[in-house]
Amino acid sequence: MPRAGLGTEAVVGVALEVVDECGADALTLSDVAARAGVATPSLYRHVGSLALLRSRIAARVLSEMTEIATSAVLGLSGDAAVAALMRRMRAYAVEHPARYASVPSDPLHDPALVQPATCLVEVFLAVLRGYELEGPAAVHATRCLRVIVYGFAAIESGGSFGMAEDPADTYEDLIQMYLAYLHRR
Repeated sequence: MPRAGLGTEAVVGVALEVVDECGADALTLSDVAARAGVATPSLYRHVGSLALLRSRIAARVLSEMTEIATSAVLGLSGDAAVAALMRRMRAYAVEHPARYASVPSDPLHDPALVQPATCLVEVFLAVLRGYELEGPAAVHATRCLRVIVYGFAAIESGGSFGMAEDPADTYEDLIQMYLAYLHRR
């Protein structure tokens, strides 16, 4: 019998604590079970497998990122919205590097992640509508935005900017470069 109050969402919450402390790659069902105060087999009633738990974690993180992105751009448009989105998404990755790393690079190819990933992409597309981008042009602009935000954040959260100059200054340059690209489109 599962522990009272322990459901799928609670297990995902406990797993996120493990991810935050130990990293996405170090996640094990036994660590989650120990932290939740149950035997490892008890988790299978809630998450099925480690792979399914990882998928649920990624879905939760995508949802968090969507909420953060939405709140960052609320009431803004154009360059101000793009810059706010880019800054907030980078900040999330820096604040939560292990959570950020728990999302696969192509979540749209995981059936369990299509919905939360699509919601995040929709925020990006909505911000770019102010530049009158439609169809393929909107897709390309969204991809460019994702490459800048996610690529920079992945490098930064991995500790790979070894030079003394502040990465925040570099990121501000990238924001300006992306805005210039949007205005040329």
